[in-house]
Amino acid sequence: MKHGHSTAGRPSSDIQQAHLSLTIGKRMRLAVDVRVTPRGLLAIGGLVSAILLSTAVVVHSARRPA
Repeated sequence: MKHGHSTAGRPSSDIQQAHLSLTIGKRMRLAVDVRVTPRGLLAIGGLVSAILLSTAVVVHSARRPA
């Protein structure tokens, strides 16, 4: 990126978007909007993979007899 040029604020066609709206009963309402770039999706995938792998290692070592 050249100095003085910013991509912030410009819409991009490769951004993934999602909206979730939940209503529970008469008083509780939850609304969530998410926007993620391809790099963000890759980072999220890496984090989830690392968490699942580390959890499997902890469970395996906890089940091993002493």
